[in-house]
Amino acid sequence: MGDGRATRISVAEMKSYYVYSEWCSWLLSVAEDEIMHRDISPLCAADIQDQLKKRFAYLSGGRGQDGSPVITFPDYPAFSDVPDKEFQNVMTYLTSIPSLQDAGIGFILVIDRRQDKWTSVKASILRIAASFPANLQLVLVLRPTGFFQRTLSDLAFKFNRDDFKMKVPVIMLSSVPELHGYIDKSQLTEDLGGTLDYCHTRWLCHRTAIEGFALMVKQTAQVLQSFGTELAETELPNDVPSTSSVLGTHTEKKDKVKEDMKLALDEGRSLLESIREPLGKCGEQSLNQDQLDNQTTVQRLLDQLSETEAAFDEFWAKHEQKLWQCLQLRQFEQDFREVKASLDAVAQKIATFTDVGNSLAHAEHLLKDLASFEDKSSASLERARSLSLEGEQLIDSKHYAVDSIRPKCHELQHLCEQFAADVERRRELLGKSLELHHLLEASMKWCDQGIYLLASQPVDKCQSQDGAEAALQEIEKFLETGAENKIQELSKIYQDYESILTKDLREHVQKVFQKQEGVEEMFHRRQASLKKLAAKQTRPVQPVAPRPEALTKSPCPSPGSRRGSENSSEGSGLRRGPYRRAKSEMSESRPGRSSSTGDEEESLAILRRHVMNELLDTERVYVEELLCVLEGYAAELDNPLMAHLVSPGLQNKKDVLFGNMEEIYHFHNRIFLRELEGYTDCPELVGRCFLERMEEFQVYEKYCQNKPRSESLWRQCSDSPFFQECQRKLDHKLSLDSYLLKPVQRITKYQLLLKEMLKYSRSCAGAEHLQEALSSILGILKAVNDSMHLIAITGYDGDLSGLGKLLMQGSFSVWTDHKRGHSKVKDLARFKPMQRHLFLHEKAVLFCKKREESGEGYEKAPSYSYKQSLNMAAVGITENVKGDVRKFEIWYNAREEVYIVQAPTPEVKAAWVSEIRKVLTSQLQACREASQHRALEQSQSLPLPAPPGTSPSKGATRNIQKPEERKTDPLSLGGHVRSTSPPKPPEKGRGWNKPSQPSEAPEDDGWSSAEELINSSDAEEEGRVGPRKLVPGKYTVVLGDEKGSPDAFAVRSGDVVEVVQEGDEGLWYVRNLTSSKESWVPASSLASLLGTSGSAQCLSSSESSAGSTLLSASSSCGESCGAPLSELQG
Repeated sequence: MGDGRATRISVAEMKSYYVYSEWCSWLLSVAEDEIMHRDISPLCAADIQDQLKKRFAYLSGGRGQDGSPVITFPDYPAFSDVPDKEFQNVMTYLTSIPSLQDAGIGFILVIDRRQDKWTSVKASILRIAASFPANLQLVLVLRPTGFFQRTLSDLAFKFNRDDFKMKVPVIMLSSVPELHGYIDKSQLTEDLGGTLDYCHTRWLCHRTAIEGFALMVKQTAQVLQSFGTELAETELPNDVPSTSSVLGTHTEKKDKVKEDMKLALDEGRSLLESIREPLGKCGEQSLNQDQLDNQTTVQRLLDQLSETEAAFDEFWAKHEQKLWQCLQLRQFEQDFREVKASLDAVAQKIATFTDVGNSLAHAEHLLKDLASFEDKSSASLERARSLSLEGEQLIDSKHYAVDSIRPKCHELQHLCEQFAADVERRRELLGKSLELHHLLEASMKWCDQGIYLLASQPVDKCQSQDGAEAALQEIEKFLETGAENKIQELSKIYQDYESILTKDLREHVQKVFQKQEGVEEMFHRRQASLKKLAAKQTRPVQPVAPRPEALTKSPCPSPGSRRGSENSSEGSGLRRGPYRRAKSEMSESRPGRSSSTGDEEESLAILRRHVMNELLDTERVYVEELLCVLEGYAAELDNPLMAHLVSPGLQNKKDVLFGNMEEIYHFHNRIFLRELEGYTDCPELVGRCFLERMEEFQVYEKYCQNKPRSESLWRQCSDSPFFQECQRKLDHKLSLDSYLLKPVQRITKYQLLLKEMLKYSRSCAGAEHLQEALSSILGILKAVNDSMHLIAITGYDGDLSGLGKLLMQGSFSVWTDHKRGHSKVKDLARFKPMQRHLFLHEKAVLFCKKREESGEGYEKAPSYSYKQSLNMAAVGITENVKGDVRKFEIWYNAREEVYIVQAPTPEVKAAWVSEIRKVLTSQLQACREASQHRALEQSQSLPLPAPPGTSPSKGATRNIQKPEERKTDPLSLGGHVRSTSPPKPPEKGRGWNKPSQPSEAPEDDGWSSAEELINSSDAEEEGRVGPRKLVPGKYTVVLGDEKGSPDAFAVRSGDVVEVVQEGDEGLWYVRNLTSSKESWVPASSLASLLGTSGSAQCLSSSESSAGSTLLSASSSCGESCGAPLSELQG
């Protein structure tokens, strides 16, 4: 029968059901045919009880000589008043009581009219003759006893015989003794001179009871038959609760049926005793034929009912056994599924134990972990063995589903054996690993001891023959210990430990073996030298002892450190991965522009609906989960009944643990979910829903920023009984931390669903909105990710919010190349990169050092130690650096400080350069507006206000000039002097000098927001000629003066000089930054050295590539905006 679902009833149960069904049918037949064998208008005594009580006719139970039933019509004065319907009912009922055999003989009617008149006698005979429903054998009439009436009856009967129209003889009797000649006295009642004991009330009571009992038996038989059919047709359920329910329901119905049968049997036995009661009163008295028939009928019903009950009990026993076996099977199957899932999880876990250890301590730790895991898994294995034993017991008890139970038992046994084998195999591998690492440790220890021995041998003592021999003996003695500690054959190691040799471990073995060979070679060389000394002392020999600290350093990194570097490279690959995947997804998501058929469009519509359904379904589940957390955990924190379970560390920390989850829930439940449901029929337009609510999605940034605090609090209080009780009440399988992660997972899920929807909606009207919504969601994710990094910055004294919006962040390799500082330090900085994490804000760029933190979850997230920040107002960039397409320069104060930045990929570099360029462009625009405003103020002789974002530093004071100087100052825009000469073309290297045309010179990438301000004079841009007013700042020598300058201040073309200040008599104090010499130089000489070009203040950079030569001057808007925010800290 398999597992019981293919068949509803077993063979044994079917046989018992057939027997039981037959008994039910027989019982029903007896109840209907044996008692109620009336084919026409069946009546019961209870139906005509009032009519029978009138006793105008009765069936006494007497019989004629041939067994004919006797019906007596006693003297009843109101006989003529009895309605015809009542008379007909009584006649029909009385004639239906005797058996069919007795009724077939014919009835004898005894009409007692001794106290009546002839007219009444005639009327009675005519009425009986007209409506008697059965066969008649004889009619006996006791005529009136009065003389006149008797004479009249004799005459009338002779002349009116034909009027009676009866086919049987009608005999007129004058007295009772004549009646006895036709019917024996024992068959007549006492009123007819007989001895038959008859009580009409008792007879009526018996008849009513017998028929009521018969009806009860009939109903019981019908219930039994119906219940048996129900049991036989019951489908076996497929789960434990349903099977238990069916078993309970059937048991309850069985008890009710048994109770009904018991009542019927009790009723029948009581009735049988009542029928036999006359026999108990007088032992000589016997029952009449009708009473005997009643007794027989009741007895037969009782016997039939008892047999049916026995058949039912047998059938129920088999049915109940089947249900119990089904329940056992379903419980076994349920336990099997749970145990198998547990064993599968254990097997998957053991399959992840692939590491064999990279050191002795690691291997020992793995062995401990394996033992701990085996101990934790023992409960699952024990349960599996116990369940297998239960299955075997079911099989031994002849369960009907043996074919289903036995394979499951075998599978459980196999899984247990497989797990034991896997653990044992794993233990053997770790044992081999432990053995190998012991060997490697012993070899390395032997090498270290040997190196120490060689290093510790005194050189002066080895000069003598005795000293050399003693040292030689030490070496030979030490070499003898190598047999136990050395690796003898590398190939044998590979062969013996092939099963555990990973790539890293194999390399480690090779390095240890190489170190061992190196040490042995050192010993052999030392032996050779000592043997020569011991053999003959021709000249002093001074062996050089190796330094222990130098030799003990292994030339190769350990497997652990090597894996660390590999992980680092893998990490950088992972960082490049998302960009490549995004690019791949974009290329894949662009379908061809070929015309699609109707079938294709329908398929796309189906896919869009599928994505929309997933979006709605997951949104509803998400809202329900948030509500569950808020009601089941957050609200319970304020429940006084739960206060005793809340640990002290949790008190008043609800906002920390749950953040703004309630705000997120209200947004999704009240707004977003309802609006999403409005796009069910037009999923391609769902992008509008996201765009309309994009501002509300900012709540996730606040939640994610609080997540590390929430995670930390959870780890401190996760074992609180409060959480365990809440989880039990909610019947959650996962703990609270899984649900606290839901908002982070949800905001990430949206962009995946929008990508899917966009893929299937390229040709739809809403594709543009979908693309915009996707970009916005990705922007939110980026902002969330950036903010998570931003809050991890430590050591910054100021307010990060004052730096403006965080635009980008990422890790880079950074080289520094500062003009100030020691030359050796500069060289070291040039070749040794620093790993820095850069944060680009609107007003500054921060340099931080990334520090990995230990811990779990969010506590393992890195932190960033603040090192330095650069004000964007004084920053310039060089887009391309010769030799590496991933590098670009960020320089400060006209290359006083230069930072060469290497991005992980060219794409990352391009993104950063583009973003910095946008910042500088916006600042350039602000500087232009400030310059125009300053020029206007100067023309009106008003004080010049400081440009926006500047600080009252030295740069601000340097721009204060005398009124007469402002007239010729190139920084002043008040004059608006224009030349009639054609505009001078831009010099090489000024590609970014015109931000509106960046594509004209892609290689000319020097860029600074300060540069445009210096060269923004109309006269200068149009090639104005004439003397130029010098201002303090840094310059590049255009025309060298190798012959010498005043006070031996020699300069060469290309030297960088700093004009410090103007003195008396037209002298300027100048410092040569290249040769570190200083001197006072006449203004005329200085002008010739620096050239007469309108761009004399521009520097020619020698550090950048040939295509990136133009940089800004130091006397720029950047200086006027303030110094660096902080000095370099490390």
